Amino acid sequence: MSASIYNGSRKDINGRPHIYYDGYWIRYYAPPEETLAAKRDLLLSLTRRTFHHTEPGINTPGQKTEAARASYEAEQDPARKRVNAAMLAGALFNRATDIFTSIVDLERQGIEVHQDNELMRECSECFSEALELGKQVRHPSGHEGIDELWGEPFNVFTHTIASYYASRYIKISQTMKAIDDIAARIETVFERMPSFSGVGRIVREFARAARVESEMMKSDPDFFLNWPEFVPLKEQLKAFPPAPPAGISALARVQLQRGCRLLSDGTDLISYMAGVRVPMPKSKRVFIEHLNDFDLDSQGVGLSIDSD
Repeated sequence: MSASIYNGSRKDINGRPHIYYDGYWIRYYAPPEETLAAKRDLLLSLTRRTFHHTEPGINTPGQKTEAARASYEAEQDPARKRVNAAMLAGALFNRATDIFTSIVDLERQGIEVHQDNELMRECSECFSEALELGKQVRHPSGHEGIDELWGEPFNVFTHTIASYYASRYIKISQTMKAIDDIAARIETVFERMPSFSGVGRIVREFARAARVESEMMKSDPDFFLNWPEFVPLKEQLKAFPPAPPAGISALARVQLQRGCRLLSDGTDLISYMAGVRVPMPKSKRVFIEHLNDFDLDSQGVGLSIDSD
């Protein structure tokens, strides 16, 4: 992208408003009016989204916070304590949202609640503790990166809605870059393997659809156009049938099966990134390391044409 384009620049692309951040034009959505009611609605939406993208069993009701805390503090086994931490984080998350909803209800009745009010302080403390414990929360797949998603409601509570929207665009641009990096490496490795001829085109199309998926709100009417494209491309990659060469050795056949698993794993990782809208750097690094090992091994058994 041109260095003369500044972050925050806006223009229409195909009749849709876009905003520029760090090399990408991202679908732009105007932030709602800065009111407590608007913040509440955004918090409720982010609450649903966050629990949708986290491991099951941690959407603990806010009124169960003390029970969740007691179980967390009593647990000694590290693996179980991590789960208890995630359950307590969920309870604190919901409790903070419940408190903020009550504050909005009071405002609607003409009762002004100031920032130094006890309710506001407790809400802030719940979000802060949930954010810290959120480091223990996992994606349903086991991948990392959910602590960034977990922090979004806290950002909404502590910053303006407009500031949250700006931070969202930065995170989306980072996610798009991670998607492109993974897709480019998959294409490079598999396209020099005759057995996977043609997969590169599908990878490119899937990466494009994934970038759109990462930027688009589900309330956008265009979601009904992109999602039906995104899903079949994902299915094609996960079921891509390699063509074994004539006289293939047993070792090379095992390597082809390994390639199919890696292609499926990479497709899933891109899909996860697009869904949570975070770059998941650790998962990206580990996957590319596995892909590089596979590339070398494929050359060793004669499946790959070394073009470097």
